[in-house]
Amino acid sequence: MITVSAFQDFGHQDHGWLKACHHFSFADYYDPDRMGFGPLRVWNDDHIKAGTGFPLHPHKDMEIVTYIRKGAISHEDNLGNTGRTVAGQVQVMSAGTGIRHAEYNLEDEDLDLFQIWVHPDQPGHQPRWDQRGFDREHASHGFVTLVSGRGGVEHDGVLFIHADAEFKAAIMESGEETQIELEPGRLAYLVPARGSVEVNGEVVPERGSAAISAETVLNIKALEEAEVAVFDLPQ
Repeated sequence: MITVSAFQDFGHQDHGWLKACHHFSFADYYDPDRMGFGPLRVWNDDHIKAGTGFPLHPHKDMEIVTYIRKGAISHEDNLGNTGRTVAGQVQVMSAGTGIRHAEYNLEDEDLDLFQIWVHPDQPGHQPRWDQRGFDREHASHGFVTLVSGRGGVEHDGVLFIHADAEFKAAIMESGEETQIELEPGRLAYLVPARGSVEVNGEVVPERGSAAISAETVLNIKALEEAEVAVFDLPQ
């Protein structure tokens, strides 16, 4: 089953410095029919103006994936981690027993990102932060796995999270087709960051979403040049 939502179907908030789109209930946006999808709790599509950002604030017991679509974000936390994550890169933060961090757009251009929260496999993990690149200019055909906690082990060249989940991304040319195989009983949440795609015959518009269950093969076709993010999730 594939349930498609358009960008305008989500919750939208304009704070001036931040234009936030919430796929699921978050902050001042509440919809009892949009409380998450499996262990996926938050998918925020944020536009952050240059020179602004989020001051130091806490998180606990959540696996947080941030995918940068345009611009760059600068991170610092109470563990001493600092980093600048640029467009095409992804960062992860395991909040675990508790972490305080700040994220700012220190650039001269506005910032677009997806920030995604997934419930961990269990509470109380050691907090951590890491990042890696995704070469969007020379991306090979098909999806690249950027983040994974499948099997509860770390995978070479892939950022680790404490969840039985896997985050992938792809750059697709107009008309290009590819497949993703899902194990029986798994869920998938697919979002075109730009461009529209067709998934098993269902059109998913730019910055919309497809919540997918009871499917074992996803046939994905780009209807125009597209950048696509997918989270493979347990139920």
